[in-house]
Amino acid sequence: MKITWIGQAGLLFDNGKVKIMLDPYLSNRVAKVNPLNDRRVPIDESLFEITPDVMIFTHDHLDHYDPETASRFLEKQEKTMTVLSPTSVWQKARQHGTHNYVEFNRHTEWTEQGFRFSAVKAVHSDPCAIGVLIEDLEEGKVYYVTGDTLYSKDIVEDLPKNIDLVFLPVNGVGNNMNATDAVRFFRAVGAKRAVPYHVGMFDKLSPEIFGDEHRLILKVYEETEV
Repeated sequence: MKITWIGQAGLLFDNGKVKIMLDPYLSNRVAKVNPLNDRRVPIDESLFEITPDVMIFTHDHLDHYDPETASRFLEKQEKTMTVLSPTSVWQKARQHGTHNYVEFNRHTEWTEQGFRFSAVKAVHSDPCAIGVLIEDLEEGKVYYVTGDTLYSKDIVEDLPKNIDLVFLPVNGVGNNMNATDAVRFFRAVGAKRAVPYHVGMFDKLSPEIFGDEHRLILKVYEETEV
């Protein structure tokens, strides 16, 4: 599996046959609401040449579901995408184009093209927010994207014991885990490795603040094979 961090909480999974994109934020819309949150990461326009097979939005905040970014992907009609999102986003995203919009709330599962997607609990200021398990049925790998969340013992109860790689926020503001709690959460989940993210877009923080030896540090827009 090749994984690209596309900034903030955006990810692209690509196994050579299926492309899965999560929470792309490729505009400067947040700065229009709060000028202090001007983006620090340049936009890679080449990403808009991709038409994902599956698009996932974890919750209804502009740096996760951004209408400007979403419209540029979803208004392309060259093929039908599956769009998985909780109710707060589902009501908005399905206005962009003709795709298969799936209302994807906690405990919902969706299986497609050799992958099983499961929505799990997240504890965040959007009450509909979810995390997502991505299970590669062919390779037997399980990837867990927490979405924006605080540390919660209740989340662990939603999770399997065989997670290979977890992606988790470490910025410590906006109802997200800080780096210390992210390490605690990673160890509680029992995943093999962790990718810290949700830093560097509006702040000067680095993923390096996540202090566990089993971390995998990704560079923005650089493809990494895992």
